[in-house]
Amino acid sequence: MTNNFSSTAAFLWSVADLLRGDFKQSQYGRIILPFTLLRRLESVLEATKPNVLTKYEAVKAMPIEAQDKLLTHAAQLSFYNTSKMDLNRLGETGVASNLESYIQSFSPNAREIFEHFDFFNTIDKLEEADLLYKVAKRFATTDLHPDTINNYGMGLVFEELIRRFAESSNETAGEHFTPRDIVELTTSLLFANEEELTSSGLVRSIYDPTAGTGGFLSSGMEYVHKLNDKASLSAFGQELNPESYAICKADMLIKGQKVDNIKLGNTLSNDQLRTEKFDYMLSNPPFGVDWKKIQKFINDEHNDKGFEGRFGAGLPRVSDGSLLFLMHLVSKMCPATSENKGEGGSRIGIILNGSPLFTGGAGSGESEIRRYILENDLLEAIVALPTDMFYNTGIATYVWVLSSQKPANRKGKVQLINASKERAKTGGRGRSGGGEIEGNDEHVFYAAMRKSLGSKRKELTPEAIDTIVQTYGQFTENQFSKIFDYKAFGYRRITVERPLKLAIYPKDELRLEALQADKAWSKLAESVQDAVLEALASFSEEKLLSRDAFLKAFIAKTSDVKLSAAQQKLIVKHLSEHDDEAAICYQESGKTKGKVEANPDLRDNENVPLTETVDEYFAREVLPHVPDAWIDESKIDPKDGEVGVVGYEIPFNRHFYVYEPPRALDAIDADLDVVSAEIMQLLNEVHS
Repeated sequence: MTNNFSSTAAFLWSVADLLRGDFKQSQYGRIILPFTLLRRLESVLEATKPNVLTKYEAVKAMPIEAQDKLLTHAAQLSFYNTSKMDLNRLGETGVASNLESYIQSFSPNAREIFEHFDFFNTIDKLEEADLLYKVAKRFATTDLHPDTINNYGMGLVFEELIRRFAESSNETAGEHFTPRDIVELTTSLLFANEEELTSSGLVRSIYDPTAGTGGFLSSGMEYVHKLNDKASLSAFGQELNPESYAICKADMLIKGQKVDNIKLGNTLSNDQLRTEKFDYMLSNPPFGVDWKKIQKFINDEHNDKGFEGRFGAGLPRVSDGSLLFLMHLVSKMCPATSENKGEGGSRIGIILNGSPLFTGGAGSGESEIRRYILENDLLEAIVALPTDMFYNTGIATYVWVLSSQKPANRKGKVQLINASKERAKTGGRGRSGGGEIEGNDEHVFYAAMRKSLGSKRKELTPEAIDTIVQTYGQFTENQFSKIFDYKAFGYRRITVERPLKLAIYPKDELRLEALQADKAWSKLAESVQDAVLEALASFSEEKLLSRDAFLKAFIAKTSDVKLSAAQQKLIVKHLSEHDDEAAICYQESGKTKGKVEANPDLRDNENVPLTETVDEYFAREVLPHVPDAWIDESKIDPKDGEVGVVGYEIPFNRHFYVYEPPRALDAIDADLDVVSAEIMQLLNEVHS
């Protein structure tokens, strides 16, 4: 049985030599992938094909559902084909119609894959280019029989073809294909320290709600297979793009997976695995994509189902749905004790952009989602990746690792690993959980690619992946890894008020003009206007340092017209301004009558770390600067009933900021002298 998977993939991809000139490079995969699948399926079906054909003659008059069950049983696989045709029997004439008939004879679950590949249209285009017979013949002579290459090996071949396809059409690849180095890192982090993976009789499930072409599912199965080739890992996924869905489903079919577990549709608005829970989950959801089209559905689930649904914790802004995918995955986690998994719990590896770390203040949907994740102790680690790592975007990205059953040493803790720099030194020894990373070792986290693929200009080196996974697994602190109590990311947002102190200027001409230009003034009767202006003119003071004293005198002067409270407020608004030397204003009516009135223009907010009390923070950070300030105690957090609203953010870069002092003035002067000399030399050359 051959193990030279890369040479097999290269041979299959060499069909591109036939296609060159008649088809674009980005179209090669749409031809090579379905033909590879077709050849593999007919090779796998070869042994039981006579039984299937015999059974088909006996059952073809039965209803379709009954036929399907009996023929599946006859094939001893999850798919079958009832045609006597194969790639070697297409003939030299009528090839297109024979091939289409052959495809139509597959079981519905396999035929659907070819339909989503738009394979019948591909057949027509190959026929028009007079290439169909040549291409079919090339694949017919390729040995993909399971005796030659097993499911695991065939899966590697198909993955290599998918990679070549993605790279040949890199302008859109990033939407449906995650680069291999990112997949390898995320998968390794997901399975790090999972010692039970080597146990006999292991049965686990893996899920990707944004399956794309199935890279994460394949990587997860490959990782487990290397550790334990007897393990059973069932793959589940859902994908929105029909072509990517077809590729993923084909890959799973080749690997011997139950392809009915791969679904087509929008995961957020139409979760087709609604009742399922999974052991391992991986996802690379689209970055910064809005969810306006499905907003009503998401809002309804949030409002109607709360925490019984997927989005009880909160909803992010409509412009970025990344956190919706995170909450979807969290809803699929097994509890810490579960029949589905011996030790209980689930693990998640998800790639997100920077926005979910900090977007949204206290009480916002994003903050509440972070709060739910952190306060339920689900977040184990976040790894910052370099920029320019993906095919269709150069933005900063992060790998989040979550677990519903953390080991004891990680309880209440979150590890941040900064792999965004090209090089980093550990700066000391770190130890936690066995092994250690040598201090002062310099680590190269990425390498520049010799040839860019779309926006992807960098790739993680194998050494970098090993270092990151080792640092994560050891739960180690060093220059690029820090460990925090989860409360370090939380804060309580309090509202700080200061008293209203107004000075009144009853004779200021500009203020009087502004008063008379106000629309509310024009609604007053002329007699009232005259009485107000006359009363203001009668004040002997140019400035009064008490609103209460002014109003008392003003009301006495206008007793004949009896101004309402709203009219009095209008006059004070235009004739006053805040003055620290003025007397404090007090509420004049209602339940708060007699209490100090707050100045809304001086209202401020303070974020008090959850690691200290509000009183301690207020006494240290606020009162020394504004001794007359107070906390608005009417603003209460709905979840804990304490003053202020709790928020969470993860300011990743702040925790790894390294101060770089400015250059010495002498060095700057020296550089300026050099530049000045060069300029003078150029000027002299021009004049000479």
